[in-house]
Amino acid sequence: MRSVAVLLMALLVTPFAGAEAAQTDGLARLLRYPDASADKITFVYAGDVWVVEAAGGVARRLTSHAGEELFPKFSPDGRWIAFTAEYTGTRQVYVVSVDGGEPRQLTFYNDVGQLPPRGGVDNQVLDWSPDGTEVLFNAHRLPWTDRMTRPYVVPVAGGMERPLAVPEGGNGMFSPDGSKYVYAPIGREFRTWKRYRGGRNQDLWVFDLKTVTAEPIVEGPAQDMNPCWIGDTVYFTSDRDDNRLHNLYSYDLKTKQTRKVTDHTDFDALWASAGPTSIVYECGGYIHRFDVARGRSERVPIRLTGDFAGAVPHFKAVRGNIESFDLSPTGVRAVFGARGEVFTVPAKEGEPRNLSNSQGVREHGVAWSPDG
Repeated sequence: MRSVAVLLMALLVTPFAGAEAAQTDGLARLLRYPDASADKITFVYAGDVWVVEAAGGVARRLTSHAGEELFPKFSPDGRWIAFTAEYTGTRQVYVVSVDGGEPRQLTFYNDVGQLPPRGGVDNQVLDWSPDGTEVLFNAHRLPWTDRMTRPYVVPVAGGMERPLAVPEGGNGMFSPDGSKYVYAPIGREFRTWKRYRGGRNQDLWVFDLKTVTAEPIVEGPAQDMNPCWIGDTVYFTSDRDDNRLHNLYSYDLKTKQTRKVTDHTDFDALWASAGPTSIVYECGGYIHRFDVARGRSERVPIRLTGDFAGAVPHFKAVRGNIESFDLSPTGVRAVFGARGEVFTVPAKEGEPRNLSNSQGVREHGVAWSPDG
């Protein structure tokens, strides 16, 4: 038992280099959940909220908390950003100036805690009311399950949140006049089911908040999600094409015609969000911007600067990450699989050795051969 304890303690200090955003020609990747104002784009990188000019350039970090800050959305006047954050240990809705500063908490209702990845994130910010007085968010508060969400609004000036008449659903957005709400009645944006054609696929509906009635606008066996409303057009992502990749589509509310407006062939177009005149979305780790007037999408060249502490090589305690182990035939050393690497450790004196030391590759299920 003492030998095993020594072996485990020997694994406590091992070098580990974190992963930084991949850089191609100086451009940052792994950028997520974008949104656009008239002249800026906000997005999430490494769990923090950033802002950059609409044309691209060097981004500016707005948040730096150890918890995650997610789903930033610009106010209609572009002066504020609402987002979901973990400052208090639970995920709540906050608002911060586009120039930075101390965020202000808007919701205080306890979240449901950590959900499996496909369950999504509680209190997920979706949009602002067109007059800028309320923030729209999805909350996991349905009485029959904590896996589904219902849209709520909370006053920016402070006060109690209230649910919309919509009984449940996934991502959505207000119409330009705020009288209607386009959304997917089924919430499954966080499920990575490629080429799925089953009963959890999403259609898009328009809910009239005055008459409390709803009607479908986009239906079919494909995955249609992330609706964005600009003028008389609803934009959304869908994998309805033959290549089964998500691209951006438009639905004309007057002609009721659907049209494909982007043609990505390598990566999915994900997490589309609308600004006044453009749609931004992530694709292959980059942010792309679809200009509505020009009918053209371009990658936004974004660069990030900072200390990126997670990318600095450091020592990591991996005793709690051991998933497999074995003894050498002589019992002089043992082999451990931990944190995706293969280590051998002496029974008494000596150093641990990282035999694999391979970034970006996970090794596991170690076993020592009988001949040593």
